[in-house]
Amino acid sequence: MAHRPLYLLWLLAMPLSGCTCHSTGSTEVGVLTRKLAFGGLLGKPGIQPEIYAPGATYLFPAFVTDWNTFDVSMQNLSMVKDPRRGDRNAEDDLNFKTVDGNDIRVDVTVAWQVDPKRAPYLLSKVGENVEEVKEKLIRPACRSVVRDVLNELRSEEFYVSEKRFAKATEARNRLQEVLAPEGVIIRQVILGEHRFNPEYEKVIRDKKLAEQNSERMRSEGRATTEQWKSELEKAKGTVSQQLAAAAGALDTARLAADANYVQSQKQAEAIVAERKAHAEAVRKQNEALAGSGGKALVKLRIAEALAGKQLVFLPTGKNGVGVQTLNLNQLLGALLTGAEAPPAPPPSP
Repeated sequence: MAHRPLYLLWLLAMPLSGCTCHSTGSTEVGVLTRKLAFGGLLGKPGIQPEIYAPGATYLFPAFVTDWNTFDVSMQNLSMVKDPRRGDRNAEDDLNFKTVDGNDIRVDVTVAWQVDPKRAPYLLSKVGENVEEVKEKLIRPACRSVVRDVLNELRSEEFYVSEKRFAKATEARNRLQEVLAPEGVIIRQVILGEHRFNPEYEKVIRDKKLAEQNSERMRSEGRATTEQWKSELEKAKGTVSQQLAAAAGALDTARLAADANYVQSQKQAEAIVAERKAHAEAVRKQNEALAGSGGKALVKLRIAEALAGKQLVFLPTGKNGVGVQTLNLNQLLGALLTGAEAPPAPPPSP
């Protein structure tokens, strides 16, 4: 019995006689597991809840502790058809049916990372490192949840980027709900290339091409219609301008014609007035000439006409020896009264 305390001291000294150094990388956290507790002197046995920070070195007793690290940086789970780009050396893309019954294969990449605070839980429930967590927890959950979300789409909707993006977001949210309690953070779900049965894919491409051509023709038709409308409006504007110009020219011509009419009317009135005045003057002159003054004027004009004229008396009678005399006063009187001149007296024998 006297040697029992010495035995206990020896047992305590055994693990302390040698220590082991453990370290964490710049993106790693450490988790310590105690195999023996020696009656509680070294703490509780099992996985310790303490999180050991990245980029540090720690000293623990040898033989009685285990050390595990988890990379907490961003990780990618690549489930793709091409083995050179995926996590496995075989075709690893998701294969399922669309809601309308067509077979489809889709490349999927999930970005995730370990929650540092949940590293001890992952060690106790899932695996000892990130690779085991990926294979035992992340891969099965992602293949199941993403497949369930995507098979809600119709075949043609896989060609609509907005619908694919919406389903990728929905898949990310569902995975986060499932895996967050397990100590995993889902950052993003990325949908890559999708592949239908070749024959069906040809039908889809032909249909999409026909829709694109139809839409292009509708767009061209709308553009042509808009161009026609523009040209029609332009023609209406041109016609309106021409009508306005014609109306202006008509108004100008009407005003000019009215002015010419008024001017012509005034000129005609002036001419009529002038002709009336002239006629009145002639009438007055005729009235004046009809009196004694007119007769005197006629005599004056005849006298003026005969002034300086040589009068020749021609013989008359059988033998041509008789001479007729001309009584000018009688001639003038006859002219003024309109009577015939009196016969000349017979020649003297």
